[in-house]
Amino acid sequence: MSQNSKESTTAYRVLGAASLCHMLNDMLQSLFVAAYPLFKGNFNLSFGQIGTLTLVFQITASLLQPFVGFYTDRKPKPYSLPFGMAISMSGLLVLAFATNYGMLLLGGALLGIGSSIFHPESSRLARLASGGAHGMAQSVFQVGGNFGSSLGPLLIAFVVLPRGQKSMAWFTLAALFGIILLTGLGHWYKLHGRAIQKKHSTATTLTLSRKKVGGALAVLVVLTLSKYFYLASITSYYVFYLMQHFHLVQKDAQFYLFLFLAAVAAGTVIGGPVGDRIGRKKVIWISILGVLPMTLLLPYVTLPVTVVLSVLIGLVLASAFSAILVYSQELMPGRVGMVSGLFFGLAFGLGGLGAALLGKLADHTSIDYVYKVCSFLPALGLLTGFLPDTSKKHDGGSAEAIALMNTEKQSA
Repeated sequence: MSQNSKESTTAYRVLGAASLCHMLNDMLQSLFVAAYPLFKGNFNLSFGQIGTLTLVFQITASLLQPFVGFYTDRKPKPYSLPFGMAISMSGLLVLAFATNYGMLLLGGALLGIGSSIFHPESSRLARLASGGAHGMAQSVFQVGGNFGSSLGPLLIAFVVLPRGQKSMAWFTLAALFGIILLTGLGHWYKLHGRAIQKKHSTATTLTLSRKKVGGALAVLVVLTLSKYFYLASITSYYVFYLMQHFHLVQKDAQFYLFLFLAAVAAGTVIGGPVGDRIGRKKVIWISILGVLPMTLLLPYVTLPVTVVLSVLIGLVLASAFSAILVYSQELMPGRVGMVSGLFFGLAFGLGGLGAALLGKLADHTSIDYVYKVCSFLPALGLLTGFLPDTSKKHDGGSAEAIALMNTEKQSA
């Protein structure tokens, strides 16, 4: 009993450390996005150029992640985790000392590459440490990333804006701390690599045809598109919207963006555990379609109501991703890395594509018009009705946990 207790404690420590590293990784990325107004002023950028920055950053992440996940499903690479953080750190240094638009593009690309290496393997690590509660584990892991994303606007407002672009280099110290933590996690991961392979080979499978699995994945892709196109309208342009629509100063607008991102972090905690209890499909229904009335109202209300609605939208909409990710992992047992890479990649890629398209639209119309168009995106949540029920798979989580524990005992 004491041995089991020790194993459980170790798993929670690993899960917590993985979440902390996710926070550090996404904090570095959020500094890039939150610095857009600073870059716009320093380099006289158009909204289209800002959208292209997001596109380069997120496409480099999205294109590589499924391939990284597919490769590491077959050959786990525990120490790729600190390597990915090191690449992100180099990207931040390039951004801090950038003197032209090309260097900004290079810095964004390096951040994307680092992210593409970090996410598939760290998501697999979180699943390994889950003890069978896969939704809970993904929520804990995700909340670290979302909290890190929420810190960007505050750090830009209170650290970078008063001191200038070069002060972004100070945050490489956080990256160095992350590299140290990830090296330790990589060592733990290496010790449990055999257990990961055993868990995949003993995982239960769903009795769904390839056609049904493919159809379900297609629906999940569209739902992910609706979620991240809408999030792109907030994360990339909310500060500009508040400054133009309500005539706020940049510091105040950055604070309201922080509130939205903090709500996203809080909402992430909800989706996974609730999905473990009531099913992923119900969570997806509520989280995407449920925000539609609020998104339709947002472009037409006063500043206080805008802030309240944006917080509620972030809280509800954020619960979708953990449910979508675990649902897709249940559709394709034994492909944790590839599925994680695919949907993290989609999150980045679709967000980047959305930011670029919305930036072009804003240049030709207005930021206000962009928010009116995006308000209809959550209606795509109706497609959730086409998803098959995977509730039979929930018991498989316990079987995976038991198989994993038995493998660990045998290796010991």
